[in-house]
Amino acid sequence: MRDLRPILLVEDSPKDAELTLAALSRCQLLNEVTHVRDGVEALEYLRSEGKYAGASHGGPVVVLLDLKLPKLTGLEVLEEVRRDPKLSSTPIVMLTSSREEQDLVASYKLGVNAFVVKPVDFKEFFEAIQGLGMFWGITNQPPPPIRPILPSSRDA
Repeated sequence: MRDLRPILLVEDSPKDAELTLAALSRCQLLNEVTHVRDGVEALEYLRSEGKYAGASHGGPVVVLLDLKLPKLTGLEVLEEVRRDPKLSSTPIVMLTSSREEQDLVASYKLGVNAFVVKPVDFKEFFEAIQGLGMFWGITNQPPPPIRPILPSSRDA
């Protein structure tokens, strides 16, 4: 059976979020898409903390992460995820309008799985997002779901 964990979209621009959600919807993926608007909320979702406490999503099949975010940048979120043993294998695609080489280099140094520059053209943007959705939602084999670590009877 196919793993139907959610796709996490971390995007602060309402316009880009709306377009991304519409493009992913067109793919007819069965994966739910969860949208958060800043880096702090992204980490809360991934760690099942704050308003996501107790969530049992098992971790997203992929995180589509904007680079320039409020509270914590995409690079800071990426760094935190890669440092956390429970989250470190989470697939992350930097989805950004930045064409700065330093952003590209920093993203790969921190362990991003892919770096995609958002096309300016509407049709190209839609096609790029649909391609990402199809690859990460259907084609790619994701790492196993994140499972909570339960204390052993020896810890009691």
